[in-house]
Amino acid sequence: MASKKDLSERDICTQFILPALIKAGWNIETQIREEVSFTDGRIYVKGNKTARGVRKRADYILYYKPNIPIAIIEAKDNKHTVRAGIQQGIEYSTILDIPTVFSSNGNGFYEYDKTLSNGQIEREISLDNFPSPEELWKRYQKYKGITSPEEEKIIAQDYYFDGGNRSPRYYQQIAINRTVEAIAKGQNRLLLTMATGTGKTYTAFQIIYRLWKSGTKKRILFLADRNALIDQTKRGDFRHFKDVMTVVKQKKIDKSFEIYLALYQGLTNYDEDKDAYREFSSDFFDLIVIDECHRGSASEDSAWREILEYFKSATHIGLTATPKETNEISSTEYFGDPIYTYSLKQGIEDGFLAPYKVIRVGLNVDLEGWRPEKGKTDKFGNEIEDRLYNKKDFEKNLVIDERTETVAKKITEFLKKTNRFDKTIVFCIDINHAERMRAALANENADLMAQNPKYIMQITGDNQEGKMELDNFINPQERYPVIATTSKLMTTGVDAQTCKLIVLDSNIASMTEFKQIIGRGTRINEEYGKTFFTIMDFRNVTDLFADYNFDGDPVRIKEISETDEIETPEDEENNDEPITDDETGEEIIFEPPTIRDGGEIEEPPPEPRGKIFVNGVNVAVLNERIQYMDTSGKLITGSLKDYTKQQVKKEFASLDEFLNRWTSSERKQALIDELEDKGIILDNFREEIGRDMDIFDLICHAAFDKPPLSRKERAENVRKRDYFTKYGDKAKAVLEALLDKYADEGIENIESMKVLTVQPFDQIGSPVEIVSLFGGKQKYLQVIAELENELYKVA
Repeated sequence: MASKKDLSERDICTQFILPALIKAGWNIETQIREEVSFTDGRIYVKGNKTARGVRKRADYILYYKPNIPIAIIEAKDNKHTVRAGIQQGIEYSTILDIPTVFSSNGNGFYEYDKTLSNGQIEREISLDNFPSPEELWKRYQKYKGITSPEEEKIIAQDYYFDGGNRSPRYYQQIAINRTVEAIAKGQNRLLLTMATGTGKTYTAFQIIYRLWKSGTKKRILFLADRNALIDQTKRGDFRHFKDVMTVVKQKKIDKSFEIYLALYQGLTNYDEDKDAYREFSSDFFDLIVIDECHRGSASEDSAWREILEYFKSATHIGLTATPKETNEISSTEYFGDPIYTYSLKQGIEDGFLAPYKVIRVGLNVDLEGWRPEKGKTDKFGNEIEDRLYNKKDFEKNLVIDERTETVAKKITEFLKKTNRFDKTIVFCIDINHAERMRAALANENADLMAQNPKYIMQITGDNQEGKMELDNFINPQERYPVIATTSKLMTTGVDAQTCKLIVLDSNIASMTEFKQIIGRGTRINEEYGKTFFTIMDFRNVTDLFADYNFDGDPVRIKEISETDEIETPEDEENNDEPITDDETGEEIIFEPPTIRDGGEIEEPPPEPRGKIFVNGVNVAVLNERIQYMDTSGKLITGSLKDYTKQQVKKEFASLDEFLNRWTSSERKQALIDELEDKGIILDNFREEIGRDMDIFDLICHAAFDKPPLSRKERAENVRKRDYFTKYGDKAKAVLEALLDKYADEGIENIESMKVLTVQPFDQIGSPVEIVSLFGGKQKYLQVIAELENELYKVA
């Protein structure tokens, strides 16, 4: 019989840990999950390609009921101690909000108990004494502060399960459980902050379903401010409510339903005597969920807040990707601190949201300003006021045709280098700017416009043809439109899963609006090749990434002193975030009687007064720079070479240490993968310096200032040393071809056996035949190792 020391970690799980759990009363079908990957692995951008990092994976997660996790177990083989997995388990338990952790090597269990149920935080127990589900459920209740049978009944209510494979992601699970638990304990104001693209509506559905099914909440109102959000909600996860659900339309009230979806605008006429919501009694609803609660409802004097105040006996749950905190408006002042926050940064780190790279383009007129020469007239013959105009003026007060054309040219150049059919949103100053940008882009892409005039569409509130194409733009299966020019209509409520390029040519100073715009690109759709997106910034808007408030904790109003300024006066007009309706795309002004049902208002003048239109101006690109994200989720603002050097030196203290690791690695790709998992993406550095260097030379050059050789130079050096003379003609041909592959594609490809299936190797023989030329697979691999040593003899 094999010694326990000889068993693998998987064998320990199968032969010792799982039997111990079953003996303790755990149901293998419903309560035990093995090898649970709870993240997808961060996506790293490598030039115009991506690679996945390592997933976080727990060996066991134990559930009292599906989606209510109460313990985690980390397993090790028997060469490790029983305690060896405890620190990793504690790290995972913190992420997953689980109170009890176990480590095991098959001899017993080592326990970490946050609840101190046995009077100590850590202890060792035998395999036969593993706690039962009821014991760990009591600990969970203690950890969560659940004290009564009524509270327990609510939190133990099952999730909705539709019979498919869908289940909540770990952060959705935490958000749902915390919210239900808080309501069970009597909390009536709650805020959930979850980044765009992380499934707020699905989370809300499961919260509502569990509270409704348990009988805790009988009549529920889901409020949103845009028709698209209501439609998406009804057609999406909420469809499972079937005939107990209704959408309030035309301010017609039917009190026979249990779940209500409504626009704020659909419930109020902004007249106390005519407000539709007053047809309900003030205690009709016992739960109200407010979607995008950073918007109008965050303002204390907002008409929307009146609805919440009227139904004040109900529990209110606010959902937002962007809590709004200014001197006048506060999400947290009303709802309290978020009960759970899942940020963009965390979503990218976990691999659930797409990372981004930034291309900052500086135009001469933007960076230096533009002053008209004496007597310069506009396009209509009017003399232009003599002053210095800058990027805050452009498109708002003064329009330079050549500037619009230059922006369109840069966008087109980028798409021609990547993919001209990548979905693109261009954010403009206003509708007039979006209209002219569409025309400029059409001229730059005349060939594709001739094939299909919907290649580029203006999608703004005043353009009916464009609005009709919005669904096609966001549908991954529809090719057209490809490029959308817009102003405010597409900043929020647009689920653009395959958007790969976001262009910023608008002076965006509002952090809330900026977050919403970035959210248009963060969704992942791997089926359609969407794993990252690019932000092309003409206005230095991406400076907001450096602001702590971009992905930091919200600042409470009470924490702001009288001398603090959240928004500077000069940017005030840009920071007043407009609320736009999907039917028009225009700003909703809460003043009667201009608003029609659905939030529409009268059309504004198509062309703002006072704009100056000018041409004949020299506009040129002064600088262009690509910025990538670092390991902490921030943009690298300094030199990419300096950043790479700093990161490599964290891994290798000296050149000798690196050379030893490199030469001793059986597969160089494994070392490259290890570096990439730590955020050292050498392909990006190679792209920036514009040299076709080997990974080896990139590291030597970037971190240790060694003069680099190109891959072709390294391959030629091997040939000069007559390394191939000891092999026969066919074997020589294989090695020559491998050197060519290395010179063209790098060390990663020649290490893979798959290389033998492509040209020119398929002309030499099959992989089996090629390997036999060297005496079998093991000897072939030895030859590859020798070839690598020859390649790197000269550093």
